[in-house]
Amino acid sequence: MNHPLRLGRDLALLACAAALAACGCSPAGPPSGGSWEAARRRMVERQLEARGVRDGRVLAAMGRVPRQEFVPERYREWAYEDGPLPIGRGQTISQPYLVAVMTEAVGPRRGQRVLEVGTGSGYQTAVLAELAGEVYTVELLPELAAAAAARLARLGYRNVHVQAGDGYLGWPEEGPFDAVVVTCRVGEVPGPLLEQLRPGGRMVLPVGEAGEMQMLRVLTKGSDGGREVRDLLPVRFVPLRRAGDAGGK
Repeated sequence: MNHPLRLGRDLALLACAAALAACGCSPAGPPSGGSWEAARRRMVERQLEARGVRDGRVLAAMGRVPRQEFVPERYREWAYEDGPLPIGRGQTISQPYLVAVMTEAVGPRRGQRVLEVGTGSGYQTAVLAELAGEVYTVELLPELAAAAAARLARLGYRNVHVQAGDGYLGWPEEGPFDAVVVTCRVGEVPGPLLEQLRPGGRMVLPVGEAGEMQMLRVLTKGSDGGREVRDLLPVRFVPLRRAGDAGGK
């Protein structure tokens, strides 16, 4: 896959959303002339299918999850735009395309257990929950973890388990996992997460150094503990921070 990352457009969208919200100009209702359902259909067709996402289960899940519920009310008009949006504390909700690509890369199935590192708003969590058996998600910032847990429960996701903690360490008590999704940049694959990945399982994560573009990679763990690595596309994610780091995740 070779899809250019539209950083300029993403940054412009963030700036536009912030400016409109600051002046009280952004409506909280669905996009003009349509419904949230119609906006989701357009998102799936134009942002996902048109750019190479092929897994029908992933496309259907993306068409079901109400992304507008996972962004601050003042940004809801842009919920189905092709870009990230702020969710507070310097964090963002990823653009829909990247959520779909990462989900397709690990291919969660019913009956499987998935670990997510970096809950954020819970949007990626919800997409995984539509497809997997159980989803365990870890968020460093307690306020984001609590808000995501309440939101996911309100939306009816009963197969999600949220924990506030150090995502680098994963959730060893609940492992091993069939898939691991890391939604924040790492310099290298965290050893604890690799240990918690079941042989034959897949991990998707953005790898790169601070201040640089990262590479979104898929790692498949062999039965002998070895790994097969495949690069997907260049991305830019917020860094994974550890417990005790200034500023949190």
